[in-house]
Amino acid sequence: MNYQEDIKNCLQILKNGGVILYPTDTVWGLGCDATNENAVTKIFTIKQRDEKKSMIVLLETINSIQYYAKAPSEKIIEQIKNTEKPLTVIYPDAKKLAQNLINDDGTIAIRIPNDDFCKALIAAFGKPIVSTSANISGENTPSIFSEISGAIKNNVDYCCTYRQEDNNKAAPSKIIKWNEDDSVFVIRD
Repeated sequence: MNYQEDIKNCLQILKNGGVILYPTDTVWGLGCDATNENAVTKIFTIKQRDEKKSMIVLLETINSIQYYAKAPSEKIIEQIKNTEKPLTVIYPDAKKLAQNLINDDGTIAIRIPNDDFCKALIAAFGKPIVSTSANISGENTPSIFSEISGAIKNNVDYCCTYRQEDNNKAAPSKIIKWNEDDSVFVIRD
């Protein structure tokens, strides 16, 4: 299926500070410009989520991590490259992102998606994109489009059509925290 029209429409919304509902390499996500604090606030509002709770940022390549957080060690780079399951890593020293995305301890969760649509969208946008599950905070994470509530669908600025008919159940990413001493703490497996 061709997703070029979705990319074009998403870019217009992202550039104008809006929120998109889009398929990721894991579950369907709510997304926005990760450098725009007002756009990030809109996602917190749609999800009815406490702004102290973290959200994930998607980047196009491993090389771009260093522009938004502390550059990863070779150990982390190898782990990202060699993992089969989508992997989100929490990095120290977040920078150049919306302040309300950065945790109080200065960390940020970043994932490099292995999904053609996500990669094309991020590349075309040229900036990081927020990715958080498309559900009201505290409710079950929808694994396919048809499980997303009307409360979410009706409050975004654009809803992608690509993969709406895909009924393959998806799962959230594995999440690890990379520590300064190069150790790793698994948060979600």
